[in-house]
Amino acid sequence: MARILIVDDQDNARCMLSDMLQAEGYAVDQAEGGESACIMVGETSYDLVITDLRMGDVGGLDVLQRTREASPLTEVIVMTAFGTVEDAVEAMRLGARDFVQKPFVEDELLIKVARAARTRQIAGERRAIAADFRERYNFGNIIGQSAEIRDILGRIVRIAPTDATVLITGESGTGKELVARAIHANSLRAERPFVSINCAALPETLLESELFGHMRGAFTGAVQTRKGLFEEANGGTFFFDEIADTPPSLQAKLLRAIQEGEIRRLGDNSSINVDARIIAATNQNLRVLIEEKRFREDLYYRLNVARFELPPLRDRKEDIAPIVDSFLEKYGKKMSRQASLGPGILDYLLGYDFPGNIRELENLIEQGVALAQDGQIHLSDIVPNSNGNGNALHLGRKSLADIVREVERDAIVRALRQVEGSKERAATLLGLSPTTLWRKMKRLQLEWP
Repeated sequence: MARILIVDDQDNARCMLSDMLQAEGYAVDQAEGGESACIMVGETSYDLVITDLRMGDVGGLDVLQRTREASPLTEVIVMTAFGTVEDAVEAMRLGARDFVQKPFVEDELLIKVARAARTRQIAGERRAIAADFRERYNFGNIIGQSAEIRDILGRIVRIAPTDATVLITGESGTGKELVARAIHANSLRAERPFVSINCAALPETLLESELFGHMRGAFTGAVQTRKGLFEEANGGTFFFDEIADTPPSLQAKLLRAIQEGEIRRLGDNSSINVDARIIAATNQNLRVLIEEKRFREDLYYRLNVARFELPPLRDRKEDIAPIVDSFLEKYGKKMSRQASLGPGILDYLLGYDFPGNIRELENLIEQGVALAQDGQIHLSDIVPNSNGNGNALHLGRKSLADIVREVERDAIVRALRQVEGSKERAATLLGLSPTTLWRKMKRLQLEWP
């Protein structure tokens, strides 16, 4: 329960209020006057301070001001037997949550206390979440010493405090979402939601409902009204990953949502205003898609206000060593084991092109830490059947991602043939949901009649 400080120079009133709140389960401290209260709020973190206004040389307004200075999240309720409109206005102006007049009604005061305690709890949770978000996604997690990364960091510093729409491009695995989260975490919206969606992960029928929500009865299975992700992001940031995979039929609605700041749920005739900063990312060339009539040119210009082009890892080899160090630390902590690179591994990594970019490098280091013996990662831990020479990872000039893609495609084709083309039965045979199978087939560009 909340921790409360009661400040009153009248012993009977102070003790009576303390007993009442303790009976409700609150932890209660008492201050005999404003001077001692000002000391206590500087030494102890309280969720709520209830203070009398008229007390000796140091009154309730002094306690209020000191509390706001020492602990801005602490709620304050002021009370007095000499209540006037002027007292209430001044107390509220200085940041008091509420104002009560003695003698107070017990039930009414308990309701005010409960509301104040809940507000303090929510504020604390939001602050903790925001602090964790900043720690996880601040600039320190965008690692590198290359000129390209220094330029990106400098641009984030300039762009983050604005509400400018951002378009992030680059190959898969280059850290586009990390940049998006860093922009949000260092923006004025940092304590509001960061909501993301992968536009390639959902079929068109589900994507529109996920984005805009729907009304009850809007389609078969819509048994209740549901908010969309756009509404969830109100006041915060909305991140569209793989924006190029948005179906053309949906792009017009998306343009209106971004341009006008309003959406319409499926099955609803009225619009809903939404204030969300837009960040979009893609690994495709939108200019080419525009020429092919697969992406709207007006949507492109609406998104391309502030542009970040993330370089592939092969073009900034000087960043590999510090990135490796960060992954060694990350997975060492996660697995409760320390590991370092063995002889020749860094040279091997520097000579590899990393078609999967940072994501592939992270996978290799995680694997190496998991397999390391005697605290050292050997080449065979990250390159199967390498015999120390490291050639196996190239496998005839094919990347690991290419090999996995071929195996997946072959397995899906064999399953579809086995069940005579039924995607539902093929999904069951492969141990996948129909949606996951659809997504994999789309990613692999696998069409089946």
